[in-house]
Amino acid sequence: MFRKTSIALTTAAALFGTTAFAGATKDIVDTASEAGSFGTLLAAAEAAGLVDTLKGEGPFTVFAPTDEAFAALPEGTVEELLKPENKDQLAAILTYHVVPGKVMSTDLTDDMEAATVQGDTVMIDLDDGVKVDAANVTTADIETSNGVIHVIDAVIMPNS
Repeated sequence: MFRKTSIALTTAAALFGTTAFAGATKDIVDTASEAGSFGTLLAAAEAAGLVDTLKGEGPFTVFAPTDEAFAALPEGTVEELLKPENKDQLAAILTYHVVPGKVMSTDLTDDMEAATVQGDTVMIDLDDGVKVDAANVTTADIETSNGVIHVIDAVIMPNS
């Protein structure tokens, strides 16, 4: 499914201070929670009923927007999506950030498309850094017990 390449992403673990992501003994949810910069993502996963899935066996690859990425959305967007009546729309947005399997940075190729759990595909662009759709990968290859997290600086939206 994914071809190996010699392209490696720049990892910026220093952004997170200490060893918040050291080792792979914690699942995706616990790893993100420990990092302290994914509160909005975790609240959204809870509202969408996806926490148990993200704590499940996997493996999953999560393109995880930071709190700052959610804050950059138009005012009121997050609050609207968190309403119970918008659970399906929120779940679609969040599952667009998840690819089945464990996709490490060395698995990426320029202009590749990866099928998401939501059903659409994301485009990987390696021309100017690493981008997933329009979001920049700021930290890559954070291994967890049930997959990998790649931190992104924007919330990406599905086409459908």
